[in-house]
Amino acid sequence: MNESRPESMSSFWMPFTNNRDFKAHPRLLVSAEGMYYKDVDGNAVLDGTAGLWCVPCGHAQPKIVAAVREMVGQLDFAPTFQMGHPAAFDLAERLMDYTNHKFGHVFYTNSGSESVDTALKMALAYHKARGDAGRTRLIGRERGYHGVGFGGLSVGGIGPNRKAFGPLLPGVDHLPHTHNLAKNAYSRGEPEHGAELADELERIVALHDPSTIAAVIVEPVAGSTGVLIPPKGYLKRLRELCTKHGILLIFDEVITGFGRLTTPFAVDYFDVEPDMMTTAKGLTNGTVPMGAVFSKKFIHDAFMDAPAGIELFHGYTYSGHPLACAASLATLEVFQEQGILDHAREVQPYWEDAVHSLRGLPHVIDIRTIGLVAGIELASIPGKVGARAFAAFKQAFADGILIRTTGDIIALSPPLVLEKKHIDELFGKLATVLKNLD
Repeated sequence: MNESRPESMSSFWMPFTNNRDFKAHPRLLVSAEGMYYKDVDGNAVLDGTAGLWCVPCGHAQPKIVAAVREMVGQLDFAPTFQMGHPAAFDLAERLMDYTNHKFGHVFYTNSGSESVDTALKMALAYHKARGDAGRTRLIGRERGYHGVGFGGLSVGGIGPNRKAFGPLLPGVDHLPHTHNLAKNAYSRGEPEHGAELADELERIVALHDPSTIAAVIVEPVAGSTGVLIPPKGYLKRLRELCTKHGILLIFDEVITGFGRLTTPFAVDYFDVEPDMMTTAKGLTNGTVPMGAVFSKKFIHDAFMDAPAGIELFHGYTYSGHPLACAASLATLEVFQEQGILDHAREVQPYWEDAVHSLRGLPHVIDIRTIGLVAGIELASIPGKVGARAFAAFKQAFADGILIRTTGDIIALSPPLVLEKKHIDELFGKLATVLKNLD
């Protein structure tokens, strides 16, 4: 691998990036192992974000690296249209085991965005397959992030992600978000106030009639908008209302899946079962792009009652790619053999206390934690929303820690293999950054 600076950086149009600022002051990573990246100057950078929420087992896990290397030499590509390869079927069975058989089937995609659009299409097609074609309306939530496909943008609730790309899908409505600084600031785990916001679904149902609504999609914990944690009882109430009105409930677990809350999925943490669940990121430990939609058996079976032939006209060239399957199978083995979730639960109280130790530092107006994820909200500079947190991000990187920011919220989600010494380093350096922020 080339560890020197590129001769030019002008041709790469970077995603979700201030390209002009970055190329004036680049942050270039050249290798990673365990809890650390190494930058182009040879400096160690502690990974406080699991890459992009997607490396739960730590970087360069030997078993995962070896599995991908072996597969690329054995089967570099195989289509899954009208044929297949053993690893795709083996992985599906292992994933069903990993969910404790809460779901019946898995459909492979290549990213969280594709998983979301797949789940939305499945919901619409499911109702049509049952002769209920009038159910076409989709319900998302304010401040929700569901990727960058047109379906995900439409049900998502982040203004800047949406405003340049309209018109989006028609027939979409949104629940209110649950973030309430006045009542729930500095919460540990699920906040006390706000479960009644789930009843806003009743208002939407009354407005549009339940017979027109296909699905509700929410993130159990909204990650990309700053770690917005559902109030106690909120998700259970959503489940009850969806069941009452015949609406499919979809959990977007692209971030929360594969251990982020110290359980396999948020489904397990909150003890609420949706009808479908979207995943990606940690599915392969971030090694090879892959996503997956988990569905209840009754959804799959509704398509199998159709006349003989292709049941669902949907899929991707790289669905179930051999390298991705190999990476995911190895990731599941690492979770089990190294007791990743047990370790995450052991360090979680120490993590939580460390996060909340930042309370009282300059500009900090809220801290919220759940599992091994945290949101630290800063007061905004008047007229410059996001500037303060972005300044913290750049200084943190210079000081050897990687954090993530959204607006003026710092989001932290480290690899689950972190030790107490890593927590001390992360929050020691972050405290210094916050104390010196303008």
